[in-house]
Amino acid sequence: MHDPLKYPIGQYERPVVITEVDLQQYINIIEMFPSNIAKEVSHLNEEQLNTPYRDGGWTIKQVVHHCADSHMNSIIRFKLALTEDKPTIKPYQEDQWAELPDGKILPISYSLSLLEGLHARWVFLLKSLRPVDLKRTFIHPETKKVYDLDENIGLYAWHCQHHLAHITTLKAKNNWK
Repeated sequence: MHDPLKYPIGQYERPVVITEVDLQQYINIIEMFPSNIAKEVSHLNEEQLNTPYRDGGWTIKQVVHHCADSHMNSIIRFKLALTEDKPTIKPYQEDQWAELPDGKILPISYSLSLLEGLHARWVFLLKSLRPVDLKRTFIHPETKKVYDLDENIGLYAWHCQHHLAHITTLKAKNNWK
């Protein structure tokens, strides 16, 4: 059983087969994410932005900055997989990154702007990929798991929805419009 506050949409589950329809849905989610998250957070005040989505969880501000950090890392991983043979990617300590001053204090407008430009580039790249490109891989050194790019597109579509749900769930719980 999953923790509904930590995983409001459940944990990522890779489909047995990732279809062209799945990929189009994933890319659409990634494409719409910057406007969707901006719509949910742009009107919130500092107190609301500094509210954790659950006990022991990040604040909304940290979630927004984390998405920028995570998605920057993801596009770099995609580019490595597309230009190198089965590269081993560089992991990062996301919990520690979220505690840095730019993750806790910096206004979210910077990460919202970054997400808008980053996702425009990322979606352009994703839409240009051929079926053979989607089977390019990278290796995660901590888990030793080999990721196909098509699987990683699904994982990041889930990641977008996962963090958006952290925000919308907290807003609903607190009756924030």
